[in-house]
This record gives sequence, structure tokens and C-alpha cells, in this order.
Amino acid sequence: EDIDLPSMSIRVLGKGRRERTLPLWKTTAAALRAWLAVRGQVAAPEVFVNARGEPLSRWGFAYLLKQHAAAAARQHPGLSKKRISPHVLRHTCAMIILQATQDIRKVSLWLGHATLTTTEVYTRGDPTEKLDAMEAIVPPHLRRGAFQPSDKLIALLKRAS
Repeated sequence: EDIDLPSMSIRVLGKGRRERTLPLWKTTAAALRAWLAVRGQVAAPEVFVNARGEPLSRWGFAYLLKQHAAAAARQHPGLSKKRISPHVLRHTCAMIILQATQDIRKVSLWLGHATLTTTEVYTRGDPTEKLDAMEAIVPPHLRRGAFQPSDKLIALLKRAS
């Protein structure tokens, strides 16, 4: 009952019983429709259930994620060196939203944070945000792509090689 497929949204209950409604991408809504059709009737009202038909716990989700990450790492060995967890997925989603919107308030709404200060940790981890900040304070003649070596410097480099 927390999924509203016609409006493509989902109601989420977070920490402190804070409730928010999040939009769903079309592909996500389609995948949920397909899952609900395949899943069939279960006693639990939750969308995702374990093998016993009981609500999938956060530990159960972490276990499944670990299994899928291990399977993916067999195809892409570089993944085995990556830390993959539900929290990392949440952080990744937040970073994607921040990069797409450039608006920390939207990230805060998406994550359900009570204050912006809680969300500001995500700006500390975004290297593009740091580069943009550095770019803003670098003298204009030193900005990326603006350096033009003089003929004298080019000649000196050619002689040295």
C-alpha cells in the first residue's frame, strides 16, 4: 500500500518514523509491477520477502547484496576490491542526486534528513564539488585549459629532448 504505481511514487518510513514520498523512475515502476506479478500472494504486506515469505530484513537485504556483489565480481574482478553495502548504495544515490541537481536541499529531502547539516557530509566526499570550489578561487590566468606555453618555452623543451 506504500507503492503508488499510477503516480510512480513510494512512501518510505525512515529513522524516527519520519515519512516521505519519493518518485520512482519509469524503469523502477515497471520492475516493481513485474516483481509484484511474479511474487504472487504472500501474507506479509511488504514488497520484498525472504524465502519463508516473511518481510525481508535489513540483514537479509545486506546478505543478498553481498551474494550479488560476489557474483558480479566474478565477471568484473575489480569489484572484489570495492566495499559494497546498503549504506554505500544510499551514499552513491545521494552523490548522483547531488551531481544531477547541484542542490544539497534536494539530496536532504531524498534522504529524509531532518537538517541540512546532516546532508553536508555528502559534499565533503564529492571531488567534483571540490574541484569546482578550487576553480572558483584560482586566478583566471591559471584556470584549467588556459595555459599557453610561450614560443621560448617550447624551444627550450625541444632543445632539452
